[in-house]
Amino acid sequence: MSRAALAEGEPEGPGEPRVRHPSLNSEEQEERIAARRLRIAARLEAKRREALGEDPDAKKAEAEELSRSHKQIEESRQRLAKLLNDGTQLVTNIQVAADARETQRRAEEDELKRQRLEKLENECKTNQDKFEEITSKWGSAKEKTIPQDLWDVLNQQQQQCALLIEEKNKLISELQQELKSKDDQYVKDLKKQSDDINLLVERMEEQIRNLMKTYRRELTQIEKAFELERRELLSSNKKKWEQAMQAHNAQELENLITRMQKVEEYEKQLNQLRVQDAEEYTTIKIQLENDVQILEQQLQQMKAIYQLNQEKLEYNFQVLKKRDEENTIIKSQQKRKLNRLHDVLNALRMKLAKQIKQFQEENQTLTADYKRIVEQYKDLQRTLRHFAVIDAQKFLEVWLMNEEEAKGLMWKALEADRIIHTQQLGLPWVEPDYWFLDNVGPIVHRKVIRSASKLAQEVMALTESSQQEEEEGRKEAGEEVKPPRHISVKSVKHILELLCDESGFLIESKLLGLLQPLERHERSLMRLDAIFAALEIDNEDDVYALVDFFLKFKAQQVGSSQGKEWAEEQGPEELAVDAADSDEGSAALKEEGTAHQSSAASPSSVLFHPDDVLKALKAFVLDFQKPRDKRPQVKKVMEERDDSKDSEYWEALAHVIPEPKLKVWDALEAALEKYYSVLSQRSKLLTDLDGLQQQNTELHMLLHQYLTSKVNEELLIPPTHVIELMPP
Repeated sequence: MSRAALAEGEPEGPGEPRVRHPSLNSEEQEERIAARRLRIAARLEAKRREALGEDPDAKKAEAEELSRSHKQIEESRQRLAKLLNDGTQLVTNIQVAADARETQRRAEEDELKRQRLEKLENECKTNQDKFEEITSKWGSAKEKTIPQDLWDVLNQQQQQCALLIEEKNKLISELQQELKSKDDQYVKDLKKQSDDINLLVERMEEQIRNLMKTYRRELTQIEKAFELERRELLSSNKKKWEQAMQAHNAQELENLITRMQKVEEYEKQLNQLRVQDAEEYTTIKIQLENDVQILEQQLQQMKAIYQLNQEKLEYNFQVLKKRDEENTIIKSQQKRKLNRLHDVLNALRMKLAKQIKQFQEENQTLTADYKRIVEQYKDLQRTLRHFAVIDAQKFLEVWLMNEEEAKGLMWKALEADRIIHTQQLGLPWVEPDYWFLDNVGPIVHRKVIRSASKLAQEVMALTESSQQEEEEGRKEAGEEVKPPRHISVKSVKHILELLCDESGFLIESKLLGLLQPLERHERSLMRLDAIFAALEIDNEDDVYALVDFFLKFKAQQVGSSQGKEWAEEQGPEELAVDAADSDEGSAALKEEGTAHQSSAASPSSVLFHPDDVLKALKAFVLDFQKPRDKRPQVKKVMEERDDSKDSEYWEALAHVIPEPKLKVWDALEAALEKYYSVLSQRSKLLTDLDGLQQQNTELHMLLHQYLTSKVNEELLIPPTHVIELMPP
């Protein structure tokens, strides 16, 4: 079909339906509405043509002229549709005949099958009766005692069995013969079907040739109709064009005359305006000269600015050009890298398939190993608990033995100290009251952990005026609130207040209604208890972890914004260009951004905005939520003992005598040694004195004897000589 027919909206094939226009007499409401709209549009178009001076009958004539081509197209379509219908009927006759034959064959086959089944059933019944008759005669044959009678009975049974088998064989041969005839019939049907298919193909090819010839003939006729219509349209349009040009020339002449008259009037008005403008020109000239001077100055300034901007733009252009070159290099490198990674991906997929198969096999073996190891682990746990109890008992016995020995030595040292103070130094001795004197057995430490509610109550009770006084009082009492590391009490209070104000959705509506009549402080504490319960925050460590997470979250936000500003301030030459060095460049930027962040502000000094509370709370819940393990936890036999103060305990036992007393003991030892040396000298001198006193007594006795004797009187030895005879 030609392009003109396609442009008119006609169907391409002869079998396709024509375009149906809406009608006012239709039963459908939407079609009637569309028909009315088309009629109103036609009326408006006719009125518009009348207003423009166009001939309303021209469209009708054009429609009549166009109807020629449409008429030819419709006739061609009808002829082609009839030809196609006849050809289709001619082709489908073969299929109809084949379907009729197949239907007849199936009916005959059903009848034969029915007869065959009836025959088989009758045969089965008769054979069953004969078989029962044969089996019933076996009982009577067993009763026969005469061999000749038994032989006759057996011959009769054998003949009846042979007749039964012969009938069965006859039936089998009939069925085989019927099966053979069916095979022959199947071969004949196949041959008939091949003949029908060949005939169908011949008719289809003949129909296609006829359709092609008819389509070409109708196409030439349609093209001739369109050519005739085209020549008629050209002649009519040429006549209309000539008439329109004559009217246009007359209108142009009339417009030229009116224009000449207007030009004369405008010349008179221009002369008057020249006189008026000459006066205004002098005044405006003076004003404009002043303005020119001002504008010249501004022009010089703008030139300078323009020169500066031009230099900046040239620099930026060079920078952007270089960045573009770098980007092209990076793109090419990334493309090569992408291709290489695609190859790696394909290799990894193949490797993954192999590994999946291998892992499935390993999984089976590992599952068996896992079950075996679990049993071994349970046995090991039982053994571990048994040895843990034994080790704990042995540790307690060794501890008590060493403690008893150490305390015996300690009490001896204290007794020596008492004797030194009371007997040697003459000072009063007071028995020391150490913390380890009353301890018996291993030291047990229990860490006291405050609850989250108590910590919140202590922190929220602090005010700015009394914060320092409270801290000093707590330091003296030993109950100071000690947040970890960089977290201050002020930051903890600030975060808890924000959490109390912004996390009301975690509190039940009934509880919110009950909290309204309470005071602000009590209401805040109750809200915090509900929020802690929802977030599973139990003790002060969890509260400090929450505050630390909030401060780090805010610091990361501030650092990321400052890092972006810092990255924008850097030039493109300082960024990574090579794809291979991109990781190192990003790491360096990250380190510099982190350093910039840390130098800007510390986490504890950053004020947390209320809008960021929900984001930080969501991140905290995702990162620090306590895992709920559904499997029951294995109870420990013994808790791990804290041995941090064991060395301190034994060290205290070993140093029960303080260092100042040991120095006093050293000084006393030196003094006692000197005193001992003096006493030993005195003892030696006393021994010599006793010897001299004894000698003196003996001499006194000798002297007394000498003086009282007669010999001395006669000799009259003077006493001085006696003294000289005494030993020294």
